[in-house]
Amino acid sequence: MLERISRRERFDLIVAWVAIAIAFSLIFVRQEGAVTLNRYLILLGLSLVTVGVGFVLHELAHKFTAMRFGYWAEFRKDNLMLLVAVVLAALVGVVFAAPGATIIYGAGVTREQNGKISAAGPAINLMLCIPFALLLLVGGSLNPATTSRSILLMAGMVGLQVNAMIAAFNMLPVSVLDGKKVLAWNPVVFAVLIIAAFGILLASFTGLLL
Repeated sequence: MLERISRRERFDLIVAWVAIAIAFSLIFVRQEGAVTLNRYLILLGLSLVTVGVGFVLHELAHKFTAMRFGYWAEFRKDNLMLLVAVVLAALVGVVFAAPGATIIYGAGVTREQNGKISAAGPAINLMLCIPFALLLLVGGSLNPATTSRSILLMAGMVGLQVNAMIAAFNMLPVSVLDGKKVLAWNPVVFAVLIIAAFGILLASFTGLLL
């Protein structure tokens, strides 16, 4: 699989991963209020892991779905959008999670193929919510006095929220986002994905999953 990811694509994925992780860590800092340096480093580390999994697998899902249809595809970062993501997160607490896009090379992509390629990314993020939700369940069952409990709860919640955010944002049916292409292909699939994404996101922020 790695041989299908070019050196440039790997570099772009890593840069975008780090920038988006910083943006998400700033969101979690705003939620908690003032934090110590050690606390921020923990949140950044968790964001790197969860965003690393969520963001990279999201883009690779687009890539390999496109390749399954016989097209070549590569992720390309957008430096301006990466800067916007970090600045917006720091100033207003919003992550504009569009650090770039997976570009499909080749003519003749049908509406159905484009819809399936676009749906693959958010679908992966929703699937990743499952193991992170399990971490929440396991952490919640442990003794409140144990350190492992707080670590599992934090990792589970951050991973759940990050993947739900990525899925929900990308399913918005506007501009070049995945949601617009999925809606054009299949309104039922669009409805299932966007309702699931925003439902999980709402539940995670309102404490319904704890």
